[in-house]
Amino acid sequence: MSLLPKRTKHRKMQKGHFAGNTKGGAFVEFGEFGIQVLERGWITSQQIEACRVAINRYFQRRGKVWIRIFPDKPITKKPAEVRMGKGKGGVDHWVSVVRPGRILFEVSNVSKDDAQNALRRAAAKLGLKTRFVERVEQV
Repeated sequence: MSLLPKRTKHRKMQKGHFAGNTKGGAFVEFGEFGIQVLERGWITSQQIEACRVAINRYFQRRGKVWIRIFPDKPITKKPAEVRMGKGKGGVDHWVSVVRPGRILFEVSNVSKDDAQNALRRAAAKLGLKTRFVERVEQV
């Protein structure tokens, strides 16, 4: 199951830039525990799916999982051994742009130890530095 938008306004997108920290999604809002990214980068739809599978397999149908990012940026690639020019390549895969502070996954209805173990397994699939965070009640 690959994540990608149902439809987009434009088929292809420019690279963009990574400056600054996350604009939103910096707090655990739905679950009790989560993983927060500490670096900026791209997370592919395949990586998101691998994390989801790792968490759900560890929980064995216990707990609830929220995915807080969505891959909405198309990445293009030209085929191998193609000469320069002739325009931009076709869409190869989809990524989510993440900046420091963004919560990637949240879990609830499990113990803290189980949540830490599951989210550590998910973080191993990413290639970006992350940290385990708990929900903070805002007053």
